[in-house]
Amino acid sequence: MPNSELMPIGVFARRSGLTSSALRFYADSGLLTPAEVDPVTGYRYYRADQVARAAGLRRLREIGMPLAAAEAVLDAGPGDAARLIDAHVAKAFADAEAVRREAAVIKSSLTGAPGLPLAALKGPVLADAIEQVLTATAHDPGMPVLGGLRVETTPEAVTLTATDRYRLSTRTLVPAEPATAHWAGTVDGDELRAALTHIRRSPLLRVEATPHTIRLRGADGADRHCRLLEAEFPDHRQTLASLPAAGTRVTVAKDPLLRALEDQPGERSTLRATRHGLHVRAAGDPGPGIPLPAAVTGPELCVSFELTTLYPAVSTAVGPDVLLGLRGPGRPVTIRSADRGDLTTLAMPVRHDHCA
Repeated sequence: MPNSELMPIGVFARRSGLTSSALRFYADSGLLTPAEVDPVTGYRYYRADQVARAAGLRRLREIGMPLAAAEAVLDAGPGDAARLIDAHVAKAFADAEAVRREAAVIKSSLTGAPGLPLAALKGPVLADAIEQVLTATAHDPGMPVLGGLRVETTPEAVTLTATDRYRLSTRTLVPAEPATAHWAGTVDGDELRAALTHIRRSPLLRVEATPHTIRLRGADGADRHCRLLEAEFPDHRQTLASLPAAGTRVTVAKDPLLRALEDQPGERSTLRATRHGLHVRAAGDPGPGIPLPAAVTGPELCVSFELTTLYPAVSTAVGPDVLLGLRGPGRPVTIRSADRGDLTTLAMPVRHDHCA
């Protein structure tokens, strides 16, 4: 006769969210042994304190964790269990990305058409440019194209562009060899990030377009494919063409500006450009803020930014000094190197913070 405090398998199944057949399987696997088994009927009974382990096992199986790994998680302390779960998730993401890349390669091979040669670029230069421009991407499930890098090729240049609607970064590269085609496409940003090591290690990288990917061909003959996104990329050319000229220009050392932004409390900072230099303060703070030596031409202006918008735009600028082109409240600010490099970033300010 079973203990009255034990619950039969049907009740335990309802409490734990597992089916009776699953419980029998886990019992046979040694993962969840019943507290008691009737020697005559074979009926299984469980204790109330086994519900938590059963529910945990169910959740681990729902995220696709193998039985051996699930058992290790259930038997580990909180810290080790968390690390095991993180490792499983990382592997799942890596496997999914590998499947997606291979699927894109298979789809591109269905036509039997050879890849379209686009350009030959120095790998380290291309890798740096991709990293710089990709800072302006965003992961938006409703608009996946914002996570992509727009690539446009002409016989004279290769232009990389990215935007998250608050920033727009663009950089133009001169091919190591003349490009062979006019082409434009949007490449998955995450897959490009994953390919950066391959790109950087290639002294000369040849870029080809296939129907569903771009193929990155290194000097060692190894290829990497990055998926093309089908959605339409935002009309960045119209944005750039419609910008008025910057009325106030500020040339300031990059590192002191970054440190001043880091030192501000809160999520927003205000830049105040005067004929005496540039002042950085927390948005809404009436104080003078941190003064920075700067060459300023044009009218005095105050512009406020989210830190997550302005900081990456400044940090990826090329060279020791940055040139800020200010257009007034609510207008995009242009951020680029003051003396070298062709990376240009537009950063959208937040609601105007009036100067004191």
